[in-house]
Amino acid sequence: MSKHGRILVAMSGGIDSSLAAVLLHEEGYEVIGMTMKTWDYASSGGTKKETGCCSLDSINDARNIAVSLGFPHYILDIREEFGDSVIDHFTGEYLEGRTPNPCVLCNTHIKWDALLRRADRLDCESIATGHYAHIRTENGRHIISKGIDNLKDQSYVLWGVSQESLSRTNLPLGHLRKSDIREMAKERGFMELVTKSESYEICFVPDNDYRGFLKRRMPGLEAEVAGGNFIMEGTGKILGKHQGYPFYTIGQRKGLGMAFGQPMFVTEIRKDTNEVVLGLDKDLLRDGMIVSKLNLQKYEHISDPLETVTKVRYKDSGTPATISQNGDKIEVLFHEGVSAIAPGQAAVFYEGDDVVGGGWIMKSFRQSDKLQNDGQGIIRTTANEIL
Repeated sequence: MSKHGRILVAMSGGIDSSLAAVLLHEEGYEVIGMTMKTWDYASSGGTKKETGCCSLDSINDARNIAVSLGFPHYILDIREEFGDSVIDHFTGEYLEGRTPNPCVLCNTHIKWDALLRRADRLDCESIATGHYAHIRTENGRHIISKGIDNLKDQSYVLWGVSQESLSRTNLPLGHLRKSDIREMAKERGFMELVTKSESYEICFVPDNDYRGFLKRRMPGLEAEVAGGNFIMEGTGKILGKHQGYPFYTIGQRKGLGMAFGQPMFVTEIRKDTNEVVLGLDKDLLRDGMIVSKLNLQKYEHISDPLETVTKVRYKDSGTPATISQNGDKIEVLFHEGVSAIAPGQAAVFYEGDDVVGGGWIMKSFRQSDKLQNDGQGIIRTTANEIL
């Protein structure tokens, strides 16, 4: 009989998830390791050697850790459910002129659900991952809180995990720094983990060429969308032709295929007219945004305007903002301008170190463009209607 019960640990084969399993094993949990096969890179038509969490090497590395410590290890093939949800969403968002965040979607809607279903079948009380974050409980709510290692904190990618899932989740690395993890691996003789390189790429686009992935995934797309206009922010002046709106992202400066005499950035993508709007660096600044498809953690509902620090991307340091909930959407008003807000990315709201909640960015706006708010969450701009 184990000291703490049976726990299912997600093991990618990397140092973080491996040490999470090791530490829980040492604490007295009955650990069962599980590596999820989400993607077969050969089917993407890419040219780079398969690496990362879905490779055979990574699966073997996870299994070797389990064997060395004497606990079971299983491989879970979720390629079909991953492809239907994550990859279809990824391609669909680019076709809508948005910039997707597949890793957040996978973490919160695929991996957690898949792990908990298998945990039930294996009579595991809880699951664990190697994310650098904490889970704490307050007023009956389960709240993700930042890990102590600011450089590795992964609370941003966990905003979408449900209350039920958080109640059964253990994050053993939240109180540790990356340097601590490396030292612990050395002390235990797992040098292969210390020297193993880490992958920061999207697992199904390991060459980081999302445009090539879209073209391989959807033959004929390039011919269908090529030839639209680059137009100038503010004036609408045609600056030239582009290769197709799905192949550009908000804030992009390089790879535009034209010289303009000064740095130009993608400030807006207009799917309906196949137009890509370009402007100067200052034209990327926005004062607010609308966020939908919410998942709140710290509070069940935000009744009054709340002061938060809001992140619009993973590596964002965050900006002070006032958020107001209206139904299933939140309006965010930043206290200072924020650059390159990309619809389709995740917005995460913090109160101190706690994740208040998050959602998907629908639209950003400038206060100077804002004409009215009719009290029903409808904000109109000079260009178009946000909601």
